[in-house]
Amino acid sequence: MRYPASETAKKHERILKEAARLFRERGFDGAGVAEIMEAAGLTHGAFYAHFTSKDALQTEAVERAFAQANSRIYALATNTSDAKQAFLDSYLGRAHRNHAQDGCPMAALGPEIARSSAARKPFTQGVKHILDGMVSRFRWKRKGIARRNAIHVLSAAVGAVILARAVDDPRFSDEILASVRDALASL
Repeated sequence: MRYPASETAKKHERILKEAARLFRERGFDGAGVAEIMEAAGLTHGAFYAHFTSKDALQTEAVERAFAQANSRIYALATNTSDAKQAFLDSYLGRAHRNHAQDGCPMAALGPEIARSSAARKPFTQGVKHILDGMVSRFRWKRKGIARRNAIHVLSAAVGAVILARAVDDPRFSDEILASVRDALASL
């Protein structure tokens, strides 16, 4: 049975939304096609009408996750006089740490991407795009090294979230986030 193009596009969007969420929450191996399709309200059999493989889904889901992350970062940047501090407070906050499924794909999927060639290209493009946005939207104390500082901020923030999620001591986790947030604010 053929569906109208608009309905097919809506289904595709639902699949991507759920895949981006579940991959960030459970990783690529932790979220199967059947589970993603069920979360999207579709049957497993409909998957191949939208994607040629799970690798293709991973690629598009990573693109979607970065688009969501960029939207959040840009919203923070437009609603404050200090976009860098707003980013640090949000990114290195408890809500982001506690809700990987809605958060940054770099912290949630970075280690997996390093071992998976399927989504490496959109991941690389996403990181570059976020860095470009940080360079242009954040106030930097030394403009001449803004890109370098953006790389430092992003790398340290991503690493801090990964560590804060990995440790089993809530106070220590909070300490990691606060310490890195305070240190990066000075750049």
